[in-house]
Amino acid sequence: MSASKGGGVITGMQDLSWWKHAVVYQIYPRSFQDSNGDGVGDLAGIRSRLDYLVELGIDAIWISPIFPSPMADFGYDVADYCGIEPIFGTMEDFDQLLQEVHRRGLRLILDFVPNHTSDQHPWFIASRSSRENPKRDWYIWRDQPNNWQSHFGGSAWEFDEKTRQYYLHEFLKEQPDLNWRNPAVKAAMFDALRFWLRKGVDGFRVDVMWLMIKDDEFRDNPPNPGYAIGQGSRAQFLPIYDADRPEIHALVAEMRGVLEEFGDRVLIGEIYLPIARLMDYYGQKLQGANLPFNFHLLQCAWTVDELARTIREYMAAIPPGAWPNWVLGNHDQSRIASRIGVQKARAAALLLLSLPGTLTIYNGEELGMQNVLIRPEEVQDPAEKRQPGIGMGRDPERTPMPWNSSPLCGFTSGNPWLPIGDANRDVNVQASRTNPDSMLSLYQRLLRLRRQEPVLVSGQLTEMSAADGLLTFLRTDASGHIRFAMNLAEEAREVSVAAGTVVACTDLQRDGEHVAGTLNLQPAEALLIKMTN
Repeated sequence: MSASKGGGVITGMQDLSWWKHAVVYQIYPRSFQDSNGDGVGDLAGIRSRLDYLVELGIDAIWISPIFPSPMADFGYDVADYCGIEPIFGTMEDFDQLLQEVHRRGLRLILDFVPNHTSDQHPWFIASRSSRENPKRDWYIWRDQPNNWQSHFGGSAWEFDEKTRQYYLHEFLKEQPDLNWRNPAVKAAMFDALRFWLRKGVDGFRVDVMWLMIKDDEFRDNPPNPGYAIGQGSRAQFLPIYDADRPEIHALVAEMRGVLEEFGDRVLIGEIYLPIARLMDYYGQKLQGANLPFNFHLLQCAWTVDELARTIREYMAAIPPGAWPNWVLGNHDQSRIASRIGVQKARAAALLLLSLPGTLTIYNGEELGMQNVLIRPEEVQDPAEKRQPGIGMGRDPERTPMPWNSSPLCGFTSGNPWLPIGDANRDVNVQASRTNPDSMLSLYQRLLRLRRQEPVLVSGQLTEMSAADGLLTFLRTDASGHIRFAMNLAEEAREVSVAAGTVVACTDLQRDGEHVAGTLNLQPAEALLIKMTN
């Protein structure tokens, strides 16, 4: 299999925009570092840990929402797109953070939430004040609801007693959806993007990009024939009319145009769609999102057959000239070490860092952090509170970063907003730094290798094989060849390789080993071999 069939990633590193060779590090700000003892992470805390990120070897940080918010959904309910939520600090704190990020040669990406605002946003307060208010049409109002369902359970429509109409909210009722068919909404939101771009931010991750436009006839979604009890109310229907509408692509192209006013910035779209539909978000002539987020590696079963199928299908589908991206985890998904186990998570790190394109790492992934058991009285996530017991809660993967072995792990001097978890205490940064076999040390070695070997970023991906629990492929360009091999079988496996040197491995003792012919791989072992030319 060759990546070039899907548009290719074959180019010299000198030809790449910064975001094409970047490894992006997602920071969930509430849980990264608290600087003032209130138990919630903040901007000053992030600034204090920038040297750690440089040491780790990433290229850019993406910060989940930091705008003023009532925190009904922890910042994804925005009350002001051009401000800073006081719990995270001040605009001065942000400016200092941006300056320090750039001083270290890193980039800063903000999380933009365009589908909905907070119900406390001045726009919505005006909109719901009367049917005649000029901002009434900035949101989506109807005399009668249809059958659209909230992602957090129940109807996506809320009745407003004062004006005797229903407004749409694809998430919480405190998160009313904006009407992106209104030119005034578009202009106001694009101006908000420009506000941050003028400050010097390097791009945006756009929340729920595929939901921004709804059917203008408000047709009912059809029943889902595959629905099973316990999947949540939204799964009862196929989201035909309230998601992934054809008009979205023109809107994304306009948004991309705003960023291009400011030079080499990046537009990343959060999009949970099948591969074929995901590719549409690159846009006509690649004028859509620079990177429609690829969650398929995150979502697939962890078997060599499924991994190979996912990688092949994705790479074959990429439009000519488009750029791939990969991710193993985020603030909405169970942590990789909990999904597949710690040992396989080490192999997953090698797989991720061996794939072509832009990569994203979720904070704590590099430590091997696991989900934390959240007791009912500790639940914070509104998704879990609205639909308890069906696995919608996202608190387990949002728990604080453990920085050292002190009782509060160096995260805060106060009461942490979520529990830290015993398993995560054991992999704290301080202990991991001094352990050459830790997950952190593995990530550092892999990130250094990726900088040293451009073939891992932009070379062809060829010769993929998946059989008998073994996954192998080759990365190749004019500078050389690197072979990836991983064993997910329950027993040791042998793999045939040409002569070369192990340049990265889940087993530290094999680094530097010269190999040729038959190679023995233990269960959950993965390695990279730089081939002898």
